[in-house]
Amino acid sequence: MQRLSNTFRGFGASFTLVLSSGFCDIKYLSLAILVVQNSALILSVRYSRTLPGDLYISTTAVVVAEVLKVIACIMILLYQRGSLMRFMHLVHEQVIVNYADTLKLGIPSLLYTLQNNLQYIAISNLDAATFQMTYQLKILTTAIVSVIMLNRSLSKLQWFSLAVLFSGVVLVQLEVNNPSAKSQNVASEAATNAPTGSAVHEQSAIKGLIAVIISSFCSACAGVYFEKILKGSQQVSLWMRNIQLGIFGTVIGLVGMQVKDGIKVAEKGFFFGYTHFVWGVVIQQAFGGLLVAVVVKYADNILKGFATSLAIVVSTIASVFLFPDFHFSLTFILGGSMVIAAVFFYSKPPAAQTILPSVQSSGTQKPT
Repeated sequence: MQRLSNTFRGFGASFTLVLSSGFCDIKYLSLAILVVQNSALILSVRYSRTLPGDLYISTTAVVVAEVLKVIACIMILLYQRGSLMRFMHLVHEQVIVNYADTLKLGIPSLLYTLQNNLQYIAISNLDAATFQMTYQLKILTTAIVSVIMLNRSLSKLQWFSLAVLFSGVVLVQLEVNNPSAKSQNVASEAATNAPTGSAVHEQSAIKGLIAVIISSFCSACAGVYFEKILKGSQQVSLWMRNIQLGIFGTVIGLVGMQVKDGIKVAEKGFFFGYTHFVWGVVIQQAFGGLLVAVVVKYADNILKGFATSLAIVVSTIASVFLFPDFHFSLTFILGGSMVIAAVFFYSKPPAAQTILPSVQSSGTQKPT
């Protein structure tokens, strides 16, 4: 344990030295990390869901990601507290003694787990660029829920941005559900490179769209409810909150896995279809959100909005090269441009008293 603690201290000192030495601008480093995480996670998950052959069970991936996240947060808190006894005292005080505060996290954890499972369904049925653009509907749903539950107000620019965002998503979906486009994308991208006899996984753009819409509402409700919890409860560290959410998420994820894929897991095994690449995706999903949580405090709203917009561009360009069956038309470009512009302008902070939730990174992460 002491060796592990020394390793963490050495890493932390090195990271602090890099930032304080002026070797890199922390703002641009934050931008790069946000763009890479936002785009790479979506692209890698999409790629893992279109590979020929045995397809891993997505509900198990959600559970594994939660477990890894809890382990990572425990290790970070162990490092911060300096000893196992201090860590156990902290857990006893903040989780067990204040059990009422802990139980409140069951609701957002349920919503987050549902959101993560729905995102796998959506990415399995929509190409990376379309998913990235459509999932920005979470900005619209979060704004609406915030106005209703938190009595927040929107600036005129933000209302206009939300209208442009919705219109852009509609144009993108019109292109995706165009009969002529469907004929090119009925089968997955895997069909192009799949060997003879390999399994080809069918896709449904409508199913993907419905999953994105429900996931967006889950994200909005969970985020706003979680914010209310934070305002009305004692000060608890980010890492402890993630442990609490992760424990609930693991249990809820296991129940969901049993309900949806229990028979399949029993027949084929929990880690059926897991390859080195799939493990990389799960690890990225688990740790990527924690990395962004550390970096995001250095980024203002404009930077985060720009990062999201740039990630959409990166995902679209990368999709052209990674997925041979990915095609886009003028309608898709117009709709995508509207989404990118809307995300950027929505993130411009209005008057101090009307600042709304900032744009969070996409994919399968909890707000911080």
